[in-house]
Amino acid sequence: MKNLAKFLSISFLSMSAAFAAPGAHGPNGEHLDAPGGQAQGTSGPRVETFTESFELVGKVQGGEFSILIDRYETNEPVLNATLEVEANGLKAPAKFHADLGDYAVDDAKFLEALAVPGKHAVIFTLTAGGESDLLEGTLEVKAADRADDHSHSLTRWAVAGGLVAAALTALVVALLRRKSQTRK
Repeated sequence: MKNLAKFLSISFLSMSAAFAAPGAHGPNGEHLDAPGGQAQGTSGPRVETFTESFELVGKVQGGEFSILIDRYETNEPVLNATLEVEANGLKAPAKFHADLGDYAVDDAKFLEALAVPGKHAVIFTLTAGGESDLLEGTLEVKAADRADDHSHSLTRWAVAGGLVAAALTALVVALLRRKSQTRK
């Protein structure tokens, strides 16, 4: 009986470790089992473009369209500029975040238009000091980028299987106890 208890304890401990890894999440909700060892939060709709003066990277993430801008020749960040973003017939100002050094569009209607799967032509109008520039790029949104449904079907099956295994184990233990008590 003691051997059975040890066996079951070891089995449950090893099963819990095996089922914890798939679909595990990091502190920001990103998937840690993404290909290449990177968190899935680093993927998603993205646009990159440049001119002779500036380069820009924009990414839809965390309920906003986040944009980083720097000077093309020196990679010096462009801070405290004025940026307007246009896509799908909609225009929105991008607010500068001094703490992160990025610009962000959080207009719900604008983000909803960008969330539609397909290719979106995006125009950035930048005014930095005495300079102004127009940057154009394409943001491609794939159907998988639109939303992470968190279905985790493997996890659900693992939990269901664990519950069935626990119920069967309890049944076997109860039957073994009853059998050993009847022998006495």
